[in-house]
Amino acid sequence: MALKVAVQMDHISTINIAGDSAFAMMLEAQSRGHELYHYTPDRLALRGEEVFCALEPVEVRDQKGSHFTLGSRTRTDMREMDVVLMRQDPPFDLSYIAATHILEKIHPATLVVNNPAEVRNAPEKLFVTDFPDLMPPTLITKDRAEIDLFREEYGDIVMKPLFGHGGAAVFRITKDDLNYGSLYDFFDVTFREPWVIQQFLPNVKHGDKRILLVDGEFAGAVNRVPAEGDLRSNMVRGGAPTDSDLTDREREICARLGPSLKEKGLILVGIDVIDGMLTEINVTAPTGIRAIRNLGGPDVAAMVWDVLEGNVRA
Repeated sequence: MALKVAVQMDHISTINIAGDSAFAMMLEAQSRGHELYHYTPDRLALRGEEVFCALEPVEVRDQKGSHFTLGSRTRTDMREMDVVLMRQDPPFDLSYIAATHILEKIHPATLVVNNPAEVRNAPEKLFVTDFPDLMPPTLITKDRAEIDLFREEYGDIVMKPLFGHGGAAVFRITKDDLNYGSLYDFFDVTFREPWVIQQFLPNVKHGDKRILLVDGEFAGAVNRVPAEGDLRSNMVRGGAPTDSDLTDREREICARLGPSLKEKGLILVGIDVIDGMLTEINVTAPTGIRAIRNLGGPDVAAMVWDVLEGNVRA
């Protein structure tokens, strides 16, 4: 049975198909005969209990520079869709949160992936604090006195915005770094919300592992090694992907997280692990599907669609 699948994303013309996980899932859905529709979140409209959106039928091709064809927009009752993939990139701001509230009106009659209420309640750098024993020492605050105490205890720290993504504005501050005060002032005027302060893990130079879980089970992993002279391992920041097996510690982390992810309806999740320490749980638009496949790993997109088809037809 062909499913009607709407994909909420940044406009498809702007994506990098080489690494975009939403695009990988669209290719897989199309190969299975499902009908694909494209829209950006600004087109959502809530009227009473009804959700409408101007959808465009879309065909996708794995061809750089010619990767999509859009049809004409049609105002559509979103309850006509079988599946909605909520896949736009953060920032996880009020616009993002509003979209989760609107999509919650149609879920689960229309399967929204990931569960919009749980996405709203599980921002990546806060949800992870439910598992403090798996993490490096971490502080969530913008209070200077608390940061000073943390820095005094751990010396070498990392500061990053609570709702950032893709490695943006991630800074390492060493024990004697004279830029600390200026960086604090910069964060203070730039970010209204608290920040993440973590103990620096020097073995990040060997990689920051992205592990994908599908319906609470390990699906695949890729190790991302930072570019020379850069702290950040994100592939959009020049990190180099390498294939990777799981260590015993990483399997333990997956086993601990799996039941919670499954219970919350977080079907596709990407976790980040540095030197055996869990640093983030990405539930919005986790990347890594294409990198894992390109390195000869499993077809995570196919795993996701096996689960989605099973849920819709159950």
